[in-house]
Amino acid sequence: MQIHIEGSHLPGLACGPDSDFPGAHNIHVGVQRKDRPGELLDLHPGDAPSASWTLDCTVAPAEDGVEIKGPYVQNRLGGRFVYLSWGTVDENGLFTMFRRAKLMLGDIDPAVLEAAVRSGHLTARLSLSDTKGQPLCARVRPPTVEWSAAAPA
Repeated sequence: MQIHIEGSHLPGLACGPDSDFPGAHNIHVGVQRKDRPGELLDLHPGDAPSASWTLDCTVAPAEDGVEIKGPYVQNRLGGRFVYLSWGTVDENGLFTMFRRAKLMLGDIDPAVLEAAVRSGHLTARLSLSDTKGQPLCARVRPPTVEWSAAAPA
């Protein structure tokens, strides 16, 4: 199965400080590889019109439905998820993470997940900016993320 993540409304290359955010410049976002915070898939600049990623995964039956595994699927207490890592990129191309968003796979409606297993496609659509216009972070659950069994747009 493939997980497709389609992000829109990125926050921009620079965001000023706020009560819970120190501010940052040359902001980028990518998908973090499992257990390797420094290894990111397809960095997109924060001023891109959109950002998308395709993750190859395996699916196996599990006691509570299905278990999704793959090189970009994290597995910690609280369940399986995908990290979208936000960071700055310096003049040498070095990425320094400052926050992450967790797309929780356990929050997907079971009927949607069953359909995704049949179709081979699980798609997440979400805005990558929070309500303050800052990079989206923390646990991302519906309705902030919309999960479907549709192929990517």
